[in-house]
Amino acid sequence: MTRIDLDDLPPKVAKAISALAAGDELLLVQSGAVVSRLRIAEATAPAPGSPPEEADMGEVLEHFRTMIEEEF
Repeated sequence: MTRIDLDDLPPKVAKAISALAAGDELLLVQSGAVVSRLRIAEATAPAPGSPPEEADMGEVLEHFRTMIEEEF
């Protein structure tokens, strides 16, 4: 799955996407041709028992720190 952070998009685009509600469609067009049509779904809660993303990020940062320390 591709993930796009709205903070990385131009403000006008981020605002338009944020305003979409469940069931709305987003049409992506390039040079007048339809590239993709996306239907907005309801947000889902994380699966029970799945680790939070912060825990995963902590592991990644610890691994990165260890690699840097070993390299230098």
